[in-house]
Amino acid sequence: MSDNPAAAAVSPGDAAPAPTASLTANAPAGHSDGHKPRVAVVFGGRSGEHTISCATAAGVLAAIDRDRYDVVPIGITKDGHWVLVDDDPDALRLDDARPPVEITTDGLGRGELAMRLGGGNLTAITPAGPEVLGAVDVVLPLLHGPYGEDGTIQGMLEMLGLPYVGCGVLASAAGMDKQVTKVLLSAAGIPTAPHVLVQPHRWRQDRAGVIAECRRLSFPLFVKPARAGSSLGITRVEDASDLEAAIEAARAVDPKVLVESGIAGREIEVAVLGGHDDGAPRVAEPGEIVMDAAHGAGEFYDYETKYLAHDAVAMVCPARIRPEERDLLMRRAAEAFLAIGGEGLTRVDFFLTADGEAIVNEVNTMPGFTPFSMYPYMWQVSGLPYRDLVTELIELALERPTDVNR
Repeated sequence: MSDNPAAAAVSPGDAAPAPTASLTANAPAGHSDGHKPRVAVVFGGRSGEHTISCATAAGVLAAIDRDRYDVVPIGITKDGHWVLVDDDPDALRLDDARPPVEITTDGLGRGELAMRLGGGNLTAITPAGPEVLGAVDVVLPLLHGPYGEDGTIQGMLEMLGLPYVGCGVLASAAGMDKQVTKVLLSAAGIPTAPHVLVQPHRWRQDRAGVIAECRRLSFPLFVKPARAGSSLGITRVEDASDLEAAIEAARAVDPKVLVESGIAGREIEVAVLGGHDDGAPRVAEPGEIVMDAAHGAGEFYDYETKYLAHDAVAMVCPARIRPEERDLLMRRAAEAFLAIGGEGLTRVDFFLTADGEAIVNEVNTMPGFTPFSMYPYMWQVSGLPYRDLVTELIELALERPTDVNR
């Protein structure tokens, strides 16, 4: 990977500059017995990020190397039913000109899926009768939020003995819970923003005490659901009189809430990719999200700005930062990956302060893969194109032992 690729500032929809280094995926063409590995791409899910998960799947299904892999698209409905879905990326894309995409048993889904608890062949239960789809070699879960990136599906796949892409049970659960993430990072000496934890029982019993404690933080405050993603339920609070309403808004997403001091700094993101054969994690060039309020950007990188206001956002990669800041961010991103026990992929989001301090904002173990997502773009600029990135993640998963102790 080049230490100093040419800087790029492009709108998410624009063509990216040619990468300046080659980071080639080292995947074999197939198994030794000649068959292509079968990849179950799983998306949708029960969380509030159902539509975003479908959009991520659209990007991956369009990019996955069909010469290397057989692909089985699997959708999970909002009430938890697993269904076979047509291999049609266009039907899953985000489009603000149509209603949000939703997987249903009588819509995009066709035939509920079944598998023995001990593993084995995947079977679709269709109106015409059972359709045996065969065994799955690896699962690519593209599920954001609860019941997806929080360790739940990872635990199920562990019990089935199925390899899967991404972090394991503990790292997924820890990365999903912003307060637990802070505990692990703090133990590793990695700084995070000062915060107050608002647990449900304390909010019920001592609301005034919670508000008083929050008032001692540095304003503006950011009130967040502890276990949600895609900026859902987050409110920026400038005045203490708005705190109670902001906490209630976050509690509507998750009863466990964090209230954080605002950090004055640039928001820099860093993509981390696991190493082969227990090697050190690999880190892409840091990137920065630059927002333009004149084109619809919110006051922070909220849901609407992230996914719908495409003209309001530019992805700048490599971020225009000093060499020593770049080195600190990349080193600290790898340390955060290791601190949570990361595997596969993680995006670490930082505040870079004026005095060059790198403070972790969040650790995301299943970052978005939509066409407007920073994680794949940072790797593209660093020399690993989208298709090769997907291949690399699948091969990392196939390498990983399926025994309990790894």
